[in-house]
Amino acid sequence: MDATLSFTVTDEDTAIAVGSGSLPVLGTPRLLAWCEAATCAAIEPSLPAGATSVGTRVELEHLAASAVGQQVEVTASSTYVDGRLHRFTVAARNLVDGAGGKVVATGEVTRVVVDVERFLSRISPQP
Repeated sequence: MDATLSFTVTDEDTAIAVGSGSLPVLGTPRLLAWCEAATCAAIEPSLPAGATSVGTRVELEHLAASAVGQQVEVTASSTYVDGRLHRFTVAARNLVDGAGGKVVATGEVTRVVVDVERFLSRISPQP
């Protein structure tokens, strides 16, 4: 299970916009969201009907800045599966002329497959 997604950093993705700093560069919370999106794209084809996955653990090292307008490629690769538990390594790179450039981030994301109806019924407010 692997997936690669590409994003372009916009003003809405900056640390200023997402409340994680005072610089107009890619904010770590947005980068993390992109990494999780890549894991969702990787696991999606294997999910049975009525199931989804939820993130349960994240480890991310944000190594380099990405300016507004920079294209960023995010990859997720499955490294471990144990029943419903799926662990992915994630990496992000700034693209230069459409090719991979400087590594922006590396990490690991753990997801657990859940039945949508059962999961939502457990968190719904009880009368």
